[in-house]
Amino acid sequence: MIPAGGLPVELPLRTERLVLRQATDRDVDAVLAYCGDDDVVRHLPFGRLDRDGVVARMQRWHDELATDPDDVLDRDWFMTLVVEHEGGVVGDVMLRLGPQARRSVAEIGYVFSPAVAGRGFATESARRLVDAAFADFGCHRVTAMLDPANTASARVCERLGMTREADLRRDWFGDGEWSDTTVFGLLREEWTPTRRL
Repeated sequence: MIPAGGLPVELPLRTERLVLRQATDRDVDAVLAYCGDDDVVRHLPFGRLDRDGVVARMQRWHDELATDPDDVLDRDWFMTLVVEHEGGVVGDVMLRLGPQARRSVAEIGYVFSPAVAGRGFATESARRLVDAAFADFGCHRVTAMLDPANTASARVCERLGMTREADLRRDWFGDGEWSDTTVFGLLREEWTPTRRL
């Protein structure tokens, strides 16, 4: 377990069934399998990716993990990890910290292969990120921002104990049009830590 950059948490993160770790070049095909699927990315803030897009995205993940969060207080900082189950990558998860005074507010995000839908992997890995946000990064609040049509993601937020706080109308511009955003939130005092492995 090697700490990445100046992180207050050691990677990989583990759950009962999953390993959340830094991506490697060997993961490109697995990430491409779901990020290249129109049905998977229709609720995400980016469109379908080709191989070059996945490689560039994964390079940004590496670059950010190599940056100490305290060295970039003028902007958001994020940690994106692939989720591995039984030796194969099944998705990826993201924890974003806001700049300066908002550094104690985290946002989580997740995307998974449809081949593992309904197995609870999104909830299990997102719960581990929430634990890291509160216990390791010292956050006082965790949010999730999602497309209101993404009911599966909303159910994950509810299973995490998050509260649906807002429905923002036409606040996100992507693919040439404005769309809505649903905001879920969880405060430190509402958080119930899970058992560490």
